Amino acid sequence: MFDYLKGFVTDKRKTSKGCFITSEVAGCGYLLEVTEMDFSAAKIDEDKPQKIYVLLQHREDVMSLYGFMNKETRDIFQILLSVSGVGAKMGLALLNEFDACDVISLVIDGNYKELTRAKGVGPKLAQKIILELKDKLMRTDMTPHSASSVPRTEAIGDTQAVLLSLGYEEKEIEDAISKVMPTISDTSNPEEILRKALTTLSI
Repeated sequence: MFDYLKGFVTDKRKTSKGCFITSEVAGCGYLLEVTEMDFSAAKIDEDKPQKIYVLLQHREDVMSLYGFMNKETRDIFQILLSVSGVGAKMGLALLNEFDACDVISLVIDGNYKELTRAKGVGPKLAQKIILELKDKLMRTDMTPHSASSVPRTEAIGDTQAVLLSLGYEEKEIEDAISKVMPTISDTSNPEEILRKALTTLSI
């Protein structure tokens, strides 16, 4: 229903229930629950409106809006919510502890012990997150273009698969990877490629 809001942050508050900001768009204030990192990044009374990616969660008794400064963080949050047993609070707890790229890397590497650093995430849930998300993040039907400027290496293939699962189009993925490859220090490291490609895609 909503993709993003572009407005002015008029209020910030941190309570026992979480971190919240109010984004005013066309005279209407939207209350958004955010991660601790995005709470710190949101600035009140900025001269320019701030773009915040949102996710609306509708339950029987309440509707809640969650806000994220980066599209990839919102998309990872949405993927985390697809795991049975992971609700919004747990998803935010994971993103308070790890950034989006770290979550992806931990899932792909199967590092459930590191995931348990997040508040409220025990070993069983961490293993369940990995079990349910690893195939989803790595599944791809992408086929190389004959005129593609992107080399077909395992690291690049893994990066393309993850970006496809986040909803990016094949062409924009190839363009982003082509742009960042000259800056990659270790071309066999998919995490470095993914981080820089996501940064490029979010601009």
